[in-house]
Amino acid sequence: MSNKDSSPETSTEVVRSHARSSLRPDSPCAGYCSTSHGDEVCKGCGRTWDEVLNWIIYTDEEKDAVWARLEAAGLLKVKR
Repeated sequence: MSNKDSSPETSTEVVRSHARSSLRPDSPCAGYCSTSHGDEVCKGCGRTWDEVLNWIIYTDEEKDAVWARLEAAGLLKVKR
């Protein structure tokens, strides 16, 4: 039985998306944002003001890039 609607790329994308969402919280937000008080980089999560502001519209790839930068810099303060 063949499923023509399911391509390998589609299946892989679903698995990657599920893996990301199950390994990380929705956002790196640590619950105390200093960008709202004028800081360029949040003391809570390490994101820039633009990253905090635009997080909701970022693609998965853009979010992955931010997560990677935060992880590499040792800035993550959220519990996993």
